[in-house]
Amino acid sequence: MNGSQVGSLERVVVVYGGISAEREVSLKSGAAILAALRRQGVDAIGYDPKEGGLAGLERLDPSAVFVALHGRGGEDGTFQGALELLGVPYTGSGVLASALGMDKQRTKQVWQAVGLPTPECIMLDERADWVAVVERLGLPMMVKPVHEGSTLGISIVKSQEELRAAYTEAAKFDARVMAERFVVGDEYTVALLGNDVLPAIRVEVPGGFYDYEAKYIANTTQYHLPCGLSWEDEQSLAALCKEAFAAVGGEGWGRIDVMRDTSGQFWLIEVNTVPGMTDHSLVPQAAAHAGIGFDELVLRILQTALSAASAS
Repeated sequence: MNGSQVGSLERVVVVYGGISAEREVSLKSGAAILAALRRQGVDAIGYDPKEGGLAGLERLDPSAVFVALHGRGGEDGTFQGALELLGVPYTGSGVLASALGMDKQRTKQVWQAVGLPTPECIMLDERADWVAVVERLGLPMMVKPVHEGSTLGISIVKSQEELRAAYTEAAKFDARVMAERFVVGDEYTVALLGNDVLPAIRVEVPGGFYDYEAKYIANTTQYHLPCGLSWEDEQSLAALCKEAFAAVGGEGWGRIDVMRDTSGQFWLIEVNTVPGMTDHSLVPQAAAHAGIGFDELVLRILQTALSAASAS
């Protein structure tokens, strides 16, 4: 696919920014996507729904929408539902998969239901039996807001005394908080583009925790491409991630984060239905390793939306 093939579109609107806690990352993703589309001759404009809401987008009369909103209000199915009602083709997963992907607990429940490996979790609230949680999940453990991305509000809990504080921190971001069994091992991320699985990336952080700063600010995070797995193990990982993405109904493009424990077992952590597209982001890195430049990647993501619309 090239720019001329989508150049006939009257207008592609890149929607970015929004009101979620991931707004700043979304602004960077959207700006990069918008620039790439324009370089390829696509009639594209940017739009921040924080400024004019859905009505402002409707007034732009888009032929297609490139969704670059991260987090709630843009990645959780609500925005996708609005676009469905407007009858506008859009990139990424539909309403159901977007809503599921944003909910870490229910994503796990779907994966568990179809027999896919994911670490055990327990929901937390103010009345939680902290001792029982530690006895069941062991230490260390992860504590996470259920509906947040970019590792916002996530803590590694290393003692029972830290657990309540970690819950309180996560609860600043979401009313629903979960504790998750910690997996000791290597961290991988796998991008999916249409029917293709891109090369896996092994993420190595000097501090050991791939948090917001390690993702978007620090320059010390190492991204290993090739990831160091044997050919057989990488094929196994790719098949697992493809199955995991399909299980939640993922479409178009996305990313699956995975841990591999010291015995070699892969564990599914979460799905991202609108991954970052900044200069620190992982999908562009995986695509580049597969010989797909950033501009081509953006066009291919857009094409998945147009192909899905024409098939419906």
